[in-house]
Amino acid sequence: MTGIPPTIEWLEGGTVRMIDQRLLPGRLAFVDARTVDELCDAIRTLAIRGAPALGVAGAMGMALAAVTGEPPDDAAHRLLATRPTAVNLAWGVARGRRAEDPVAEAVRLASDDVARNRRLGAHGAPLIPVGGRVLTHCNAGALACAGYGTALGVVRAAHEAGRRPTVWVDETRPVLQGARLTAWELDRLGIPGRLVADVMAGPLMAGGEVDCVIVGADRIAANGDVANKVGTYGLAVLARYHGIPFYVAAPLSTVDGQCPTGASIPIERRSPAEVTSFGGLVTAPAGFPAENRAFDVTPAALVTAIVTEAGVLRPPFALQSVGVIS
Repeated sequence: MTGIPPTIEWLEGGTVRMIDQRLLPGRLAFVDARTVDELCDAIRTLAIRGAPALGVAGAMGMALAAVTGEPPDDAAHRLLATRPTAVNLAWGVARGRRAEDPVAEAVRLASDDVARNRRLGAHGAPLIPVGGRVLTHCNAGALACAGYGTALGVVRAAHEAGRRPTVWVDETRPVLQGARLTAWELDRLGIPGRLVADVMAGPLMAGGEVDCVIVGADRIAANGDVANKVGTYGLAVLARYHGIPFYVAAPLSTVDGQCPTGASIPIERRSPAEVTSFGGLVTAPAGFPAENRAFDVTPAALVTAIVTEAGVLRPPFALQSVGVIS
């Protein structure tokens, strides 16, 4: 149990330092960005990812623009073009643009993110039964935030409260954020978990081996529809069929009150190469076409509750007044 360093932080002199998540779990290393373009590349290539972390990165991108003298509108445009689905990125950029001191605002948002996630975890921990077997998808832990975590933060808070949760970690194809990142976090935190292929979710639920599902979110529409890593929708359907609670954990900065339903959420398409190869190994015939949608939308009707830093929200969801982008 060795702990997890900050996912993203501002260093004196104008540098954004991030855990390079492309190298995990093999090596814990850091990547520095000293320009907006370098930060955009880190976001685009998944050195930094996860909706709350991208919110902090957006604010730090505006801080970099201020330090380097780059026009803020140009910097904001390039940052927003990197990942279209996670609304937190736009939230962070907007906060940085409005701030009189963008550097101070970025540092404050990073600290505030950890505090919010701890409150979120405390609200969500009682939802996990004592000894509960939790299935999670992708990575919504400290690596997806400035620190602590959202969905995995709930598990972490339950663990710290002595509720003894265990975690089914699905691998999360195609880039294996569950296998590479969530398993790495659990190992460092001393929380028991077991890695499974994505296709095992149904048999685990059918066998009575899952007590709840908890996932993060990249954008939540005003009606409670949830965009998250592709594969989330299927887990929600399975959970409903088997009578298992399906929880979403996300800070209020992930709620887009201006987006009426999930149909309005833009879905990022990533390189087909993420599907046809992995780790430099080609896994499909040369030239064979592949579709790589990074996210899907889970209807609000399948969501048991949304856990936020303000408390646990239950249906019917009416989140129009939470519009954080304005």
